[in-house]
Amino acid sequence: MTMGRIIFYEDRNFQGRSYETSSDCSELTSYLSRCHSCRVESGCFMVYDRSNYMGNQYFVRRGEYSDCQRMMGMTDCIRSCRMIPMHRGSYRMRIYERENFGGQMSELNDDCDNFMDRYRMSDCQSCNVMDGHWLMYEQANYRGRMMYMRPGEYRSFRDMGFNNTRFMSMRRIMDTC
Repeated sequence: MTMGRIIFYEDRNFQGRSYETSSDCSELTSYLSRCHSCRVESGCFMVYDRSNYMGNQYFVRRGEYSDCQRMMGMTDCIRSCRMIPMHRGSYRMRIYERENFGGQMSELNDDCDNFMDRYRMSDCQSCNVMDGHWLMYEQANYRGRMMYMRPGEYRSFRDMGFNNTRFMSMRRIMDTC
């Protein structure tokens, strides 16, 4: 299995000091005073504008990101990152209308560009990811703010810092990273 590799740079256009990693990093300021650009050599990562995988999150795959504020709409620099492991196999997620797995439930096995329409759900406030890694988006057609979902139970999106966010679409993170 190939591991991902990402290089962070203090300044835009890959300038200044750099830090390279192939794993999660909860606090990039331990290595760099700031981070305004990055280069993904391999794999997929989520980068966050706050420490400890908090704040706005952005999905990055192999490529160059010369100005993270301009390219991703970040209000600040990158502060933490999470490596997304490759997944081969099935994808399965249950989404629920209410917190704590309440209300209507629907099970997904593939990408969905608008689950409010497809499943006639009024909202999505919790989920259980059984297989695979997913991205949930606040707008239909995979647009707007996103949230990375790895296998596990997510009882309340509000408790995760998504207070007034309504998720409307989701897609699988495939091994094409």
